[in-house]
Amino acid sequence: MDWQLSGRHVQAGDYRLWVAVAGSGPTVVFIHGSGPGASAASNFSRNWRAFADAGFRVILPDLIGYGASDKPTHVDYTLDLFTGTLRAALAEVGVESATLVGNSLGGAIAMQIALDDPALVDRLVMMAPGGIETRETYFAMPGIARMVGDFTSPDFTEADQRRLVTNLVHDPVHITDALVAERYAVARQQPKQVLSTMRVPDLSPRLGELTQPILGFWGTEDAFCPASGAQKFLAACPDVRFMLFNKVGHWVMVERAGEFNRHVIDFLTH
Repeated sequence: MDWQLSGRHVQAGDYRLWVAVAGSGPTVVFIHGSGPGASAASNFSRNWRAFADAGFRVILPDLIGYGASDKPTHVDYTLDLFTGTLRAALAEVGVESATLVGNSLGGAIAMQIALDDPALVDRLVMMAPGGIETRETYFAMPGIARMVGDFTSPDFTEADQRRLVTNLVHDPVHITDALVAERYAVARQQPKQVLSTMRVPDLSPRLGELTQPILGFWGTEDAFCPASGAQKFLAACPDVRFMLFNKVGHWVMVERAGEFNRHVIDFLTH
């Protein structure tokens, strides 16, 4: 079916978040990661249609500070800000229970929501999730170091944008001119505080509290979140499985889109 996303701004406390929806059935919420120019549509363009085709109601919210959502300059971008505004936005579109699919920062947000409101979360799908290492560990990763350094410079260019988004994959064939242009248009509107004030605590001591079934993915060439994090889930969580992909970077859902879609849909339907 030729699905089209239907998007609108919804009130999330003091701010407005852009939320796009397609399909009908059990709800799957795709939560994107951080980085200059990120949005739900750009992160999950190769995934959401397959889920709508499979009989799911797909929700793609842009996090505060990203995409078409509000980008305040007077706040610190903490995990509580991300989770609080996202939960408010999901309530506005009638989400009472859902599977949360989170990549990078989106993974940390999904985990925190599952810890805060377990009745809201049926299952978790993690792709190289953040929030399970110290800030120092993440900022020592080459991808994050380059991203922060380039984006916070006063003359962030489209060439910088291309270089940063290329760091997200192992094979640059996945980075198109259209993707770079889309993310650069958003990045030019983003305040520097989105990255400079971002604070995500290390949630790894609480992984054992996640009782929902978890399916996870990681690329062995991830330059942003160390793939060794998969073992933390396997050691702590009661119902979890992880898949590691060689010659894949931070974006498993892009570089291995077909496999990702099949495995997750099977996980949700069986």
